[in-house]
Amino acid sequence: MSKPVKSPSLAGVVSPMIPVLVCALAIFLLSAMDAAMKVLVIAVGVYNTVLWRSMLATVVAGIGWSTGPRSLPAPSVLRLHVLRAVVVGIVLLSFFWGLARLPLAEAIGLSFVAPLFALLLAALLLGERIQRQAIWASLAGIAGVAIIVAGQFGQASYAGDALLGTVAVLASTVFYAYNLILARQQALVAKPIEIMLFQNLSVAVILGLAAPWLAIALPPNLWLPLAGVTALSLAGQFLMSWAYARAEAQYLIPTEYSAFIWAVAIGWLFFDEAATWTTLAGAGLIVGSCLIAARSNPKLAEPIEAAV
Repeated sequence: MSKPVKSPSLAGVVSPMIPVLVCALAIFLLSAMDAAMKVLVIAVGVYNTVLWRSMLATVVAGIGWSTGPRSLPAPSVLRLHVLRAVVVGIVLLSFFWGLARLPLAEAIGLSFVAPLFALLLAALLLGERIQRQAIWASLAGIAGVAIIVAGQFGQASYAGDALLGTVAVLASTVFYAYNLILARQQALVAKPIEIMLFQNLSVAVILGLAAPWLAIALPPNLWLPLAGVTALSLAGQFLMSWAYARAEAQYLIPTEYSAFIWAVAIGWLFFDEAATWTTLAGAGLIVGSCLIAARSNPKLAEPIEAAV
């Protein structure tokens, strides 16, 4: 679940075309993961879905960590792992809870406002100066959210539940923005495989505290989808890490917004969800605002998709 972070020096790829294609493939895999997660959340609830996924991802990441050079993290690094795990846990629970109550395309479109929150938090927590174009971009992003929410009022059949899902997704973007700040700090003191292991382990332990009251045994027919979700998540994270190590963010960020296209297609094919014009218009405005904001701070202008 760790967010891929571009290394200080690129890994020798001259043309960004291959990393761009790899990043686009990663976004497709992560979009498919979102769809599978929606199925699991509807079946067993968001708590059990995230709990079992974290446990399975811990096993897989633990195998990878144990086969290479390794050392236990220092206490200060471990505290950072746990802190980010708490934030990521909130992101996952709120995002996937909202995803189960919204069309896939609408949830992904709303999640794209995370970079705008990240820019604001970078100013508050890191002392970075917010440029004028970022302010205008933020206002455009808010307008995009307003258009999507306004469209929900025109569909009385699910408007109430959809509004709750919208609040949950927007709450997840706020915490995800803080997660981006922590991810930059984490990448300076730990390797990706260590981050993946201890972050998944920490999420599993934290959620496991409520297991005596909330956990249920996963039905046998859902173990294969859970394994697929875990494989898609880890593969997507690995490919994005590979791409961000070999091309600058300015080339890769636009490809990440292809997640909305995949969400529209997957939602229509598997969930019979038709994207409304308000969702298309609002998401387009949000994506445009994030691309403008990316010019002021490309390291933080990355959507939520890669984190979950």
